[in-house]
Amino acid sequence: MGELALAEQEASSSKRVTEQLKDIELVKIFFTDLNGRLKNLDINPNNVMDILNHGIGIDGSSIPGLATVDNSDRIMFPVLESMRILEFSRRKVAFFVGKLCNQSGERSECDPRAVLEAILEKAEREYGVRFIVGPEHEFFLLKGNEFNDDIHTDSDGYFGSSPGNEGEVVRQKIVDLLGKCGINYEKTHHEVTPSQHEINLEPGNPLDIADRTLLFTHVTKEIAAEYGMHATFMSKPFDKMNRNAFHIHTSMTDLDGKNLFYDSKADHNLSQEMRYFIGGILKYARESTIVLASTLNSYKAYIMDREAPIIRGWGLKNRSSMVRIPHAINPTSTRLELRCPDATGNVYLQFAILIAMGLKGLEEKLDCGSPDIGSTYKKSTRKRMYDKRFIPRDIFEALMEAEKSSFLKDVLGTSLFDNYMALKMEDWEEHRTHVTPREHHKYLSI
Repeated sequence: MGELALAEQEASSSKRVTEQLKDIELVKIFFTDLNGRLKNLDINPNNVMDILNHGIGIDGSSIPGLATVDNSDRIMFPVLESMRILEFSRRKVAFFVGKLCNQSGERSECDPRAVLEAILEKAEREYGVRFIVGPEHEFFLLKGNEFNDDIHTDSDGYFGSSPGNEGEVVRQKIVDLLGKCGINYEKTHHEVTPSQHEINLEPGNPLDIADRTLLFTHVTKEIAAEYGMHATFMSKPFDKMNRNAFHIHTSMTDLDGKNLFYDSKADHNLSQEMRYFIGGILKYARESTIVLASTLNSYKAYIMDREAPIIRGWGLKNRSSMVRIPHAINPTSTRLELRCPDATGNVYLQFAILIAMGLKGLEEKLDCGSPDIGSTYKKSTRKRMYDKRFIPRDIFEALMEAEKSSFLKDVLGTSLFDNYMALKMEDWEEHRTHVTPREHHKYLSI
């Protein structure tokens, strides 16, 4: 693009942003720490254009995993394409996603968004492929953020609907607000567990969808609060009930948009490229689980008969499999569904790791073998503490696998990998040394 054309495009963008922000009360720039927790900075709407061009300084050392106290200054730039106007009942807000840079202007090596940008660029440059992803957003609507016996807002089950259930109203308000800023939904419904809901939005480019996930999280929590509810994406708040999952549907195309996972002449119409991609996921799943399931609580979901996978494998339409191949109505919708992640992790890193595992499968030609037959929960397996067939069963095992992984370090980069592992080991150590009420109950009588 020539200098004149570029100047005209920038002028047009500047005019559009200025016009859209004319009646805005508040501008928020959102980003994530390494744990995936949503962070935001409120800025004066009158300063947006200057910040778009020159960024705004933040203290990176106060954000878990981003910087050290002796080298803390980071520059955050709003991503223009991520701008959305959110019309809540009490105020009108402009939403931006931010990207982090060092003082020199180069991308911060500990910005999770930069990791996803890099793997998508590599996929296109070295493999000639692009990706489409569509996550399933599951969450609980509870009466508050203090756990008690009366925390549920309903007693419905899967696809349940009861008179006066405000959860349905909240779901509709969420998709209505998103629809006003150009984001369409496919379906919403009540999930299996009481107070649990699911919203599925249209799929798209992984970077756009990761940015949109930040937006979805913010909107969901704000709308729930307007109705006196607390929205949580915590993986497993309740014993003996299903978890909140973050299933990621993924397809791969060439640069012209042709679905590379489909082959009309292959078994089950699954291409060899898809089989290699799945093979990469299966091989690198154990060492990558610390990113896909990143909290202590995440691993309490990996139990029998609760729709969370426990064994590394893939299956056709099999909801007990780690990788499921959903029924495809037409070739363009041929895809895989990764069922082990949850929404407590960092969405940029989760998407990046999923794609990187698949690309390694293509590179190493790792065929995925035979699909799971029947429920994986009913497989006869001798119990033992360490079993490579299984997904790690707790965060300690996941950390042990990640610690020796050159794959994970290559994808994340040394600095981000070290910072991320330090955060997770600190989480584990805090848990390891904490005495719980259950221990008092079991051992105080000794």
